Amino acid sequence: MITHSNDMNIPAVEGKPGLFRLLQCKCPRCRQGDMFANKNPWNLKQTMKMHEECPVCKQPFNIEVGFYYGSSYVSYALSIGISVATFVAWWVLIGFSVYDNRFFWWMGINAVVLLLLQPYLMRLARTGWLAFFVRYDKDWRTNPPKPLERTNRDQENNW
Repeated sequence: MITHSNDMNIPAVEGKPGLFRLLQCKCPRCRQGDMFANKNPWNLKQTMKMHEECPVCKQPFNIEVGFYYGSSYVSYALSIGISVATFVAWWVLIGFSVYDNRFFWWMGINAVVLLLLQPYLMRLARTGWLAFFVRYDKDWRTNPPKPLERTNRDQENNW
């Protein structure tokens, strides 16, 4: 576990938009701490291993039992967005026709793209889901994170 000292000189990120920090899978509260233990999402044995709390601001990442089930909706939206983007790009660059199998080529390539991006998309979905519930706090150094209300360690792995 990474420890944090309040006297650390951590650079401010107030000027950096939250979307870029979201894409980097940073803590939504301070936008500095990494949510995941390993930075490489394609290390498949450790893809979803998260810190219990932000190493910088101490924001707990597991808000309640089963909290990240909702991230599947974010992952679905991201997958649909990527599929629409590849569809439009294919349509503009290559085109579709009822007289050949270009549509099936697009479907195959889109499936491969989604499969290759899936580890990163799962992380991004978790980060985005947490960002719905934990907002950026510019005074995170002086404001402690809100205490958890609905955690039950005994029931955490019963699903």
